[in-house]
Amino acid sequence: MFEKGLLAGKRILVTGGGSGLGAAMGQRFLALGAELVICGRRLERLEEAAAGMRAATGGKVTAIRCDIRDGASVDAMMTAIWQEAPLDVLVNNAAATFIAQTELLSFRAVDAILAPTLHGTMYCTLAAGRRWIEGKHKGVVLSILSTSTITGRAFTVPSAMAKSAILAMTRSLAVEWGPKGVRTVAIAPGSFPTEGATGQLRPDGRDEGWAKRNPLGRTGEHRELADLASFLISDGAAYINGEMVVQDGGAHLRSSGAEDLLHWTDAQWERLRAARAKD
Repeated sequence: MFEKGLLAGKRILVTGGGSGLGAAMGQRFLALGAELVICGRRLERLEEAAAGMRAATGGKVTAIRCDIRDGASVDAMMTAIWQEAPLDVLVNNAAATFIAQTELLSFRAVDAILAPTLHGTMYCTLAAGRRWIEGKHKGVVLSILSTSTITGRAFTVPSAMAKSAILAMTRSLAVEWGPKGVRTVAIAPGSFPTEGATGQLRPDGRDEGWAKRNPLGRTGEHRELADLASFLISDGAAYINGEMVVQDGGAHLRSSGAEDLLHWTDAQWERLRAARAKD
């Protein structure tokens, strides 16, 4: 679909790049000629993912342990990255979420979602943006959001809030940083099943026929998201700024994706809370 060297010469950081969609995007970027940096909290997982990506593509991958919930750690990571060379692209992929009855959420549970999803994204964006602007270096910020930014979403309210705030950041910085050579764009994926997200969002007991009700009758494939991300961060998308592209097969036009949970019983919610407490 793309020229092999579409991303040649670009240095890209993917937060949460050791698994799931982050790893899928990262491997695609490498295959298109980019140099990749991935970060996360578990260095062993990152190193394992990096080794697999190198073997698959022959590309250069650096793994850095960083808890993006901590601004000082983010700044230290960016300093270490810039010592070798500036980034060209930041992909804000790391996030947290789970389904829960909102009125029963503890403050700690809310913070567990907002800290990486909202604060971590903002910390990484500020740290990269500041360095780009000070060094007069062009950059791109791609944030992975959710169709909850359009529909809202019951039972994942902190995540919907965080993703909506990041969309506001994307649109605001497009105006503020665009003149300084920094583009901001976003993707709102629909269902692209991953081991981590599926376990949190689709536990046993949820409607099993949901994927077939997508207008296209299926879930998304990781390669489809990775291709869209590759285009948006490429020079071919240089005139796209401040926009969020929805990639969900049209699902948000039919449902927010949470309606089945309105019919859950107290017993079902209790079983879910008990299972989560064991994790």
